[in-house]
Amino acid sequence: MASQGIAAETLKIGMVAPLTGPAAESGRFQVNGAKLAADEVNKAGGVLGKQLELVIEDDQTTNPGAVLAFSKLAGDSDIPAFIGSIRSTQVHAMAPDVIKTGKPMMIGGTDPKLTHMGNPWLFRFRPNDTYSARVIAEYGVNVLNRKKWAIVHSTDAFGTAGKNALAEQLKALGAEVMITQGYTNNSQDFTPVALAVKQAGAEVLSSYVTFETDQGILAKQMRQLGVDLPWIGSTTIATTSALRLAGAALNGTYGVTDYTEKASPASEAFAQKYMAAYGTKADVFAAWPFDAVTVLAKAINNAGGTDPEKIRAAIMDISGLAGAEGTYDFDQNGDGLHGYNIVHNDNGTIVFERRIDFKD
Repeated sequence: MASQGIAAETLKIGMVAPLTGPAAESGRFQVNGAKLAADEVNKAGGVLGKQLELVIEDDQTTNPGAVLAFSKLAGDSDIPAFIGSIRSTQVHAMAPDVIKTGKPMMIGGTDPKLTHMGNPWLFRFRPNDTYSARVIAEYGVNVLNRKKWAIVHSTDAFGTAGKNALAEQLKALGAEVMITQGYTNNSQDFTPVALAVKQAGAEVLSSYVTFETDQGILAKQMRQLGVDLPWIGSTTIATTSALRLAGAALNGTYGVTDYTEKASPASEAFAQKYMAAYGTKADVFAAWPFDAVTVLAKAINNAGGTDPEKIRAAIMDISGLAGAEGTYDFDQNGDGLHGYNIVHNDNGTIVFERRIDFKD
């Protein structure tokens, strides 16, 4: 277990993060983002007059690990709320215990079902994939003018939901899905996937990839096997870790990402703070926990105490709050954001193209 702060009189926030396993690098970003926000909150006077303390448990980058990590945190009656996972499959695994615990959990998983399955305690700090699918489809069809599509996706909850949403959006725009190819997380050989895409007659490649390691291997093998289609991917395609792992194999690709440095003044301010604190660029893995801790601290202060129902109501009341990820307006389902950024990989540099928000 890791924690920030040792003062006896603190207000604890529980956090589940991958400190070990294949997503450990992204876990460092998540913890850094949360700590950066906690430091800001504490310098401004804390929460309910107390210093904020992060209590962090390792999910080991697995579903059972996430369940175990949450159970440890839920057993501490002094913790009124939690920062959950960016992985939809892990949030699904923890969700039944979150309901039993009856306290708010801030999440980064983007499977739309997470906030539509009757769990009142999940609050999403990234836009769900109904929005990412709309942005990928509209940009690919209307801007890149591509009508024949290949979709590559993880077969977990995130990848399957994204694939289904994208196929639906493409159909609505009159585009054709030539092939879909699923793969299991932590794959080492994407040769069958790449060859199938190469032979499908597609004009554009789209992807929903969960882990940065898979994104790096997939990109390298796609290029090695001659797949040079325009490529629009989910957020992982533009993350710091994926760019490092894939190198030039991702040059020229497009991504839909909830966080990018140039998207807004709030995004730029966060990027500068993160660079000053850690000496490296931030990405989505750091941005959403930063916002989650910021919003949660505000909500607990507004609630005037740690009663879970009052904290929940205070989160739902938050509107027009500019964060690193976007402007938060929580809807009845607990979704705080409703749009994505389009970015372009210009020889290894992520360039902001445009922000697309939706009212429906």
